[in-house]
Amino acid sequence: MERTKIIEWLLEGDVSIQYQVQRDLLAAGDEVLVPLQRRIALEGWGFEFLQRQHADGHWGRGFYQPKWTSTHYTLLDLRNLGCLPTPEISKALALIVDTRKGYDGGISCHVAVRESDLCVNGMFLNYACYFGISEEEIMSVVDFIISQQLPDGGFNCNLNVSGAKHSSMHSTLSTLEGLCEYRLQGYGYRLDELMQIEREAREFLLRHRLFRSDHTGKVIDSKYLRFPYPSRWRYDVLRALDYFVHAGVPYDERMLEAIEIVEKKQNDAGKWLLPAHYPGSAFHFEMEEPGRESRWNTLRALRVMDYFGI
Repeated sequence: MERTKIIEWLLEGDVSIQYQVQRDLLAAGDEVLVPLQRRIALEGWGFEFLQRQHADGHWGRGFYQPKWTSTHYTLLDLRNLGCLPTPEISKALALIVDTRKGYDGGISCHVAVRESDLCVNGMFLNYACYFGISEEEIMSVVDFIISQQLPDGGFNCNLNVSGAKHSSMHSTLSTLEGLCEYRLQGYGYRLDELMQIEREAREFLLRHRLFRSDHTGKVIDSKYLRFPYPSRWRYDVLRALDYFVHAGVPYDERMLEAIEIVEKKQNDAGKWLLPAHYPGSAFHFEMEEPGRESRWNTLRALRVMDYFGI
């Protein structure tokens, strides 16, 4: 299918898809982007998420329960839509920093567990910075994240709970997304350290060619080559490549095999399918039906391929 036809199909989707297509694939100006982005909170998926917030400021049963309808994952979904900050979002962020700070300075997802979860803090930093939280409110989160880096350059959410010797692809990518957003939104606290950490954590992913063992060369996990969306905390190579695009990282030959895997999943109509969701908890609603052509995956794949000149 001609690219123009694929773009037309994408632009028939939710306003959040329209906004990101115009921004990332068509390089539209503010006269197009500003009104589109404002509409995300007022219609479609963004409106549906915001309508499900409770009077106390939370979604679901609180900050982290249940997956995937909790406050944490709903805010991550809203951030990934490109929604602008709203009073509802600001209320939820204030509630989190007022009630969920742990003894270690991180955001704690379970009252019964003293140690903060590194993956959750990486995701929190991502959406909190995107929505414009004050620097003072996240300084302790930054301190906590810095304390959790492993010698191999990456991160593992088991380090402060049961110990870990090797970083996790899941934890490293969630943390990288948070560090990237912190940098792009202009925060300054310990920025030089964080930029170095971001470079080291990127190198961890690249050393694994985004999905292979750095010792045996074997695929670490076949799930890394599937692209359910929303990804939430789970790692896959399309999500990793999309991070490199967002972070403005130039092409590295160690990305090539992952890029080729994404390219090969394009169907004869020039689109990408949505595989089955990961098993688990209920979600607010299905943005797209598994097994069908996916605007989310087509948008993200084209964004990657455009950026890297494929």
